[in-house]
Amino acid sequence: MTTQDEADKKARLERARETGLFRYSLVQELLEPGITPSERGRRARELAGRVHDGPGGQAVTVSCQTLGRWRRLYAEGGFGSLVPSPRQCSPRTPAEVLALAEALKREKPARTAAQVRRILGLTAGWSPSDRTLQRLFERLELSAPPRELEDQAAFGRFECARPNEMWTGDTLHGPVIGGGKSYLSVTWNHSACRRWDLALAG
Repeated sequence: MTTQDEADKKARLERARETGLFRYSLVQELLEPGITPSERGRRARELAGRVHDGPGGQAVTVSCQTLGRWRRLYAEGGFGSLVPSPRQCSPRTPAEVLALAEALKREKPARTAAQVRRILGLTAGWSPSDRTLQRLFERLELSAPPRELEDQAAFGRFECARPNEMWTGDTLHGPVIGGGKSYLSVTWNHSACRRWDLALAG
């Protein structure tokens, strides 16, 4: 191993330790003895609502889900479980690409990771995988659909929010009556009000 390789390995180990210390600095508030689940949840939401000085001095935010995962890791394995593998402590996706992906998702919350990836491929010339983008959106809590989409999802394709919003009609050929054609016409709205008509031709 060359001197440069050794220096790189040492730098990776130091960054990994800084990351572990940063994670512990946040979750220690959630590890106090005697804290109730409701109090822990309140503190986690407060921490998630702040901007923190992350490893290397960059400003970062952390979701409640991530804080909960770090707390469980520490409870199960101690401080060492919060220290990432030295090979993973530096993000492989450029920060500017992640920032653009976040902006695209916030601009139109209904966009899927696959749609954001295609846009990034056209605008930035390269994009991380769908799963990487999904993890980013989950960490930023951007995966949940907006409220209006949730409301729409409660309705089927042909259902309406109020009576008389949509009417549907159909006509069938009926039997020959008195030597002439007849038609059966039916119309109904989606509040289950129906009307039947029998029309005779000429």
